[in-house]
Amino acid sequence: MSRKEQIKSAYRLTGGHAGFYDGMITCSTPVGKAICRLVWNMDSGKNLEYLTRALSGVPEDFGGRLLEVPVGTGVLTMPVYRTLPQAEITCLDYSADMMARAEQRARAAGLANVTFRQGDVGALPFADESFDIVLSLNGFHAFPDKEAAFRETCRVLKPGGTFCGCCYIEGEVRRTDWFIRRLYVPKGYFTPPFETLRSLRTRLEGQYSAAQVSAVEGMGCFVCRK
Repeated sequence: MSRKEQIKSAYRLTGGHAGFYDGMITCSTPVGKAICRLVWNMDSGKNLEYLTRALSGVPEDFGGRLLEVPVGTGVLTMPVYRTLPQAEITCLDYSADMMARAEQRARAAGLANVTFRQGDVGALPFADESFDIVLSLNGFHAFPDKEAAFRETCRVLKPGGTFCGCCYIEGEVRRTDWFIRRLYVPKGYFTPPFETLRSLRTRLEGQYSAAQVSAVEGMGCFVCRK
């Protein structure tokens, strides 16, 4: 099953019974679809595209050590991890409530190779060069200390390892930028400053030996090699 099909599987499993957050992330409920259109200028096809790009750094036959931060509710990644029985996967999140929902999904799927740990991305509780892949979906726009988060995710990655994921970038969609400034930031969902496509590419190219950075509307996707 391809990465795109795995993400579609997450959509189907979520279906019309998703909570607000999961429905929005997967663009799978009436409210989620409305928010994707209104705020992010995305339909289900664009939503699928940016997530597929973000997850493209995880090989379909991966069997090494992977860190996901933040794991959120695990709605997108638990279907992927079901296809990676040889991998050793660690999921970290600052929010105990979000992580509890991800743990519940992992137990329901019988994922014995996935462990969970509460922690701060700005001070990761792992040794240098511990992981083959670090995955971060929809996290960097929320992290309060982005400099520490970029530094720490690179620190725990092995030489030759992959850093991949996605985050909001400003300057691509005027409507999205307006909602972020007027709603998401005041509510505390997102924390400035935010990267632009150009600044994200410059940062990652300066930090990693190779970096592929692209945008789907207001989401920046990246796959980097240390």
